[in-house]
Amino acid sequence: MSIILRRNLRASWMLKACYSSNAESGAVVKTIPKNLLEDKQTAVLQKENGAIFDKRPFKIHLDKDKTYSWCLCGKSKSQPLCDGMHKNEFLKIKQRPIRFKVEKSGDYWLCNCKQTTHRPFCDGTHKQPHIQTAVK
Repeated sequence: MSIILRRNLRASWMLKACYSSNAESGAVVKTIPKNLLEDKQTAVLQKENGAIFDKRPFKIHLDKDKTYSWCLCGKSKSQPLCDGMHKNEFLKIKQRPIRFKVEKSGDYWLCNCKQTTHRPFCDGTHKQPHIQTAVK
């Protein structure tokens, strides 16, 4: 029983940790951030997910007026951001990076399992058993 309780507490903590935080107050926001370029880029048009890179999200500081490229293929050496590895013709990678901007500067949790439905932001999908067992 205590193992189940401990697992539920940990899952609850991880869900809160996946959301963004306000740089000024440090308070946790309970909504998944929005990609300001979502309607202008291919995030919703690319149906396939990339290779699972890690079973945990990556915390990164993002600036308001900057455009970022999040690695969708899972092969980038500079995770979670794209380094152009998908362009290697020998790897035959179909996925392209997801370009995104954030509403305000601050710390954000980006998905590293590449299975999120809120690209590029973590939505807790990495907690599913098949993802946890995929990466040792």
